[in-house]
Amino acid sequence: MAARVLLTPSIARAFAGGQVEHEVEGREIRHLVRALEARYPGIAARLHDGVAVAIDGVIHQNAFLEEVPDGAEVCFIPAIEGG
Repeated sequence: MAARVLLTPSIARAFAGGQVEHEVEGREIRHLVRALEARYPGIAARLHDGVAVAIDGVIHQNAFLEEVPDGAEVCFIPAIEGG
């Protein structure tokens, strides 16, 4: 199963040579993160800290066990904090 993964521009610049969009294989968010870590060492720690995940437009705060449908769009975005 492949997903279209979108990183924030700052994460993309820091780890992926500025490339925001990636095609990544994985059935759950944690699998996508592992695959990204294999490509871009160090990115996993950044994706675990202060980042929310949107799967096909639905935002998840603790998404690492969420399933990813084939062809889904997965966006790693700064977590929204309230006060």
